Amino acid sequence: MSDPILLYDTTLRDGTQGEGMVLSLADKIKIARRLDEAGFAYVEGGWPGSNPKDVEFFAAARSMTWRSARLAAFGSTRHRANSPADDPNLRALVEAATPVVTIFGKSWRLHVTDVLGATADENLAMIADSVAFLRAAGREVIYDAEHFFDGFKDDAAYALATLRAARQAGAATLVLCDTNGGCMTDEISAIVSSVMSGLATTPDDPLIGIHVHDDAGLAVANSLAAVASGARHVQGTINGYGERCGNANLVTIWADLALKMGRTTIPSGTDLTELMGLSAFVSEVANMAPHAHQPYVGLSAFAHKGGVHGAATAKVRHAYQHIDPALVGNETRLVVSELGGRVNTRWRAEQLGHQLEGLVDPRELTLLVKRLEADGASFEGADASFELLIRRHSPGYSAPFLIRDFTTFVSQRDGLELTAEASVKVEVDGEVLHTAADGNGPVNALDRAVRKALGAFYPILDGVHLIDYKVRILDGAAATAARTRVLIESRDREGRSWTTVGSATNIIAASAIALIDSLEFAVWKSGARPERPMEREGGRSAALTAPAEARRIT
Repeated sequence: MSDPILLYDTTLRDGTQGEGMVLSLADKIKIARRLDEAGFAYVEGGWPGSNPKDVEFFAAARSMTWRSARLAAFGSTRHRANSPADDPNLRALVEAATPVVTIFGKSWRLHVTDVLGATADENLAMIADSVAFLRAAGREVIYDAEHFFDGFKDDAAYALATLRAARQAGAATLVLCDTNGGCMTDEISAIVSSVMSGLATTPDDPLIGIHVHDDAGLAVANSLAAVASGARHVQGTINGYGERCGNANLVTIWADLALKMGRTTIPSGTDLTELMGLSAFVSEVANMAPHAHQPYVGLSAFAHKGGVHGAATAKVRHAYQHIDPALVGNETRLVVSELGGRVNTRWRAEQLGHQLEGLVDPRELTLLVKRLEADGASFEGADASFELLIRRHSPGYSAPFLIRDFTTFVSQRDGLELTAEASVKVEVDGEVLHTAADGNGPVNALDRAVRKALGAFYPILDGVHLIDYKVRILDGAAATAARTRVLIESRDREGRSWTTVGSATNIIAASAIALIDSLEFAVWKSGARPERPMEREGGRSAALTAPAEARRIT
């Protein structure tokens, strides 16, 4: 049985160097706890010598109970003009009080002479002195050989000499870094093999590790190639977050090692059912949009849109799937679209809890979807509108309300601030209510006016809020006459969210379709019954007998 591959997570440090990736102290603690729960061998918390937030994180981490992970602080070798004891960076690493310290040093002569301004021998001394100092402080030391592959191609003997300096000083792991992310997979394999033989490693020698970036789109492949050549320590980040094009994606690497290469990993590769949840959790905390097409854990990783694919998958699940999605916490999805067939339509309806037999003909429903999508709608990401489509074509369904008409006005006079107003007539159970509202634009005004009218009948809608609004121009060549698609995502007080779609040549009309779908979906799913907005007077609603000024509530 092969030795386990140790997965080292650097999301909290290297991941935050990615553009747009910002974590608060609370965010870092949340993610650190989740990584520890997932069973990672190492969690790198940050660089205490670089910013106050990381100093605060390591202070907070001292009171945390770590179940599986060994916490690492990150930093560099000493400055060439300092002794280890007088080097602020090394002192900060010791003061972080972590069981593990990871330091990086130079392997490429270019960086030694042109970046550090040091000699080759000075650099070797800086590496050895720094590792020895941290070992004397009782730390496990992981040495990251920065730019190792570029350095090896430039001067293999010197690159190996830097590793020997770290090894002789007591480093427990020597990590080979493709810092620029430009190496090809065959180069990684050959160089890792050369290092394994060049260092004449024995069971008592340091582990060889790999740390690569994705600038050539090969970070995962290169990490796996290094493992195949003898590396047993793999560094990366959740979802591949990181500088420039990102780091190696540990989510994909973990699944590949366990499911494709049959390698034992730490965390354990025997149960990956929480992998999708881990990926989504880190995305949510980091406020980063999940990558729908990410291998294994993306929402679309096992989604089948083409009719041929869908029909085959419905018969034989693995016909177009390389693994059982359940192994990584995901699921098979047949996408409803103009490219799909009736199998896709029936499958997706059943996943949403609707049995079409006896209600709607799957063939007719599929043709309707194709026609609507030809007109600009898209049900791929708008399950709520798809469910409503089924319900509206099912016997016995009665819409909870009807929008009889609406009007929007936008005006700007004498250079003053632009104003927008909308009015709407809503009919519920034979009663009509006319309301109006203003807003910071015509869509916002329409949203407020519709909600004001419907809220009188369905108070439950007070807890429904729009959380995302997307507009896409479908045929840009038509310029301002182009057809527009609008997607609206809504959420209720219980945290349930849903998405609806509208399409028209008028952006207000498209928005109204998506908005009305969203509110109708909320009423239908809640099972709410209409309430009377006010006392009746002489058999007519007070809303209709009141003066026009009173009916136009602003």
